Amino acid sequence: MVRVLLVSTLVLAFLSACASAVFDVGRTETVLPLSRAWIDGRVVEYVTTDVSDLAMATMMGVNHVPRLAEAARAPPGRSLLERVYKFPNEEQISIFQSAPSPVGAENKDRSYSPLWRVVLVRWANPGLARELKSEESLLAAEQNRELSLEITEIVVNCPVTRVRGGQGIRGVR
Repeated sequence: MVRVLLVSTLVLAFLSACASAVFDVGRTETVLPLSRAWIDGRVVEYVTTDVSDLAMATMMGVNHVPRLAEAARAPPGRSLLERVYKFPNEEQISIFQSAPSPVGAENKDRSYSPLWRVVLVRWANPGLARELKSEESLLAAEQNRELSLEITEIVVNCPVTRVRGGQGIRGVR
């Protein structure tokens, strides 16, 4: 009984130390570049923190997390990944499949995930490229053979932080 109480006390002490809200080593913020993407005709803002591909992680200056690629191999119906449509020639900003609605703790969009499988978008005739603002318009352009989609094994962690013109996540200090 004494041993159980001792172990319980140690576990509680450890957990309370890990959950401490006050941890200050002189800096209270991390600054990440803000990016923008389209979702259903609206612009959302997001940050990128982790990428499964070394070259992309190096180029973006974020964490290289090879293990994220394992998420791309999840069985159908069990994936946590959404698709991010990336234009490698930078004709336009990316297109996301979903976004939290609203952004923050009140999110009601159960399909949203900050983990994205990269799908590369290439125009068949770059001279006829136009800005697409939704997955629906992108898939229609693919069906019309205006562009091709290449599903990659690259997985990125890009949480949406704000819908343009709306309130974003604030965090806690």
